[in-house]
Amino acid sequence: MKIVFLARRFYPEIGGVEKHCLELGKRLVKKGHELTVITETPEASHSDDKQPKRGSATFVGEVEGIRIKRLSQGSDSWFKKFRIWREMWKQKDTLKKADIIHCHDVFFWYLPFRFIYFRKPVYVTFHGYEGNTIPNKKAIIMHKIGERFSWGNICVGDFFKKWYGTKPTIVIYGAVDKVPVKRNLLIKRPLKDVMFLGRLEEETGIMQYLEALAILKKKKINLSIDVYGDGALNTESINYSKLNDLNVEFNGFVSNASDLIYKYEYVFCSRYLGILEALIFKKTVFAVYNNSIKKDYLQMSAFKDFIFIEKNAEEIAKDLQKPISKSKINSGYEWAKKQTWEKMVNDYLNLWGLHKNP
Repeated sequence: MKIVFLARRFYPEIGGVEKHCLELGKRLVKKGHELTVITETPEASHSDDKQPKRGSATFVGEVEGIRIKRLSQGSDSWFKKFRIWREMWKQKDTLKKADIIHCHDVFFWYLPFRFIYFRKPVYVTFHGYEGNTIPNKKAIIMHKIGERFSWGNICVGDFFKKWYGTKPTIVIYGAVDKVPVKRNLLIKRPLKDVMFLGRLEEETGIMQYLEALAILKKKKINLSIDVYGDGALNTESINYSKLNDLNVEFNGFVSNASDLIYKYEYVFCSRYLGILEALIFKKTVFAVYNNSIKKDYLQMSAFKDFIFIEKNAEEIAKDLQKPISKSKINSGYEWAKKQTWEKMVNDYLNLWGLHKNP
C-alpha cells in the first residue's frame, strides 16, 4: 500500500511525535508498504532553541526506506495555513497516488483535499494537547473537524474524551523496545540518583523537581540529578541550582538519552514516551502536573498506578523519601513490555482495515 504521513515535525528532529512516526514508518516499510512523510522545513529559530546542535533538519530524500518531502511554509503567522495549503498543492500527485493518508495532528493541512479526494481513506492521530495551555474553542473545533471528516482516529491517551469530546477509534500510549538482556544486567550495578528527561519548559515541571531536591537538601538528603534536555527555562534552572547548591549536571539535548535510563534509580518525566521508556527499565517514575489538563493527561492514563503523580515540589520531596515499591515497579514493567512497536503497527493496520497483512 502507498501510505502518506502528514506531520509537522519529523526526522532528524527529536521529540515524541517525531520518534512515533519514524519507528512506526520503519516497520511499515519492512512489511512491504511504501511510506512518504510530508513535513515542514523547520525555521532556524525552532532548531536553535528546541533541538540539539546537530545536522540540519531540512533533510530530504530517504531514511530507513521512508521518503521525506519538505514544505516551504515560512514563519508562523495568520497566513501560514494558506502557505501550507499552497505547498500541499505542490504535493497533489503524491496525495492522489496514495492509498491511505494519515495525519499526525495536522488534519487541517489535508482539509481542502478531503473534498477533492473524497473517496480516499484519511485518518488522524491526536498526539497531545496545546503546550502549557487549556484547550480553547478553536483547538476543540479543530479536533472535532479531524474526527468528523476522517475515517477513524487514534488518540494517544484517554484524556481526549473529556477535554476535546473526541470519540477515539483506538487509544494508545506510545511504544517501546524490549530491554536487551545486557542492559537488564547493567541495572543491577550501583545506580545514580535521578534523571530528568524532557524539555526545560513549564509544562515538564523542571522547576518543581529542582525545588523538591532543595527541600530534601535542607533535610540533609542530598540527591544528585542529571538533566537531559534544553528549553526556555534553561537559564532559570541553572541559576536556581547554583543558588541552592544542588548537585545538578545539565547535559542539554542528547539524542539517545533514553538509552541512559538504566543508570538511574529515579526518573523525572511527564510525557508518555519517556514514562514508558522508564517503566521498561523498572524505574521509579515521578510525573508532575501544573494544570488540570496535565493532571488528567497523567491520571487518566493506563499506567497511573505504576508511577508517582504529583502536583508540587512538596509532594515530590515527600514521596522521594518513601521506600521503593517493588510491586509498583514490577507491575509497571509488566504493562510497559506489552506496549511494543509491533503492537502499535498492528493498531494502525487494524485502523486502516489492513490487519497484519501488507
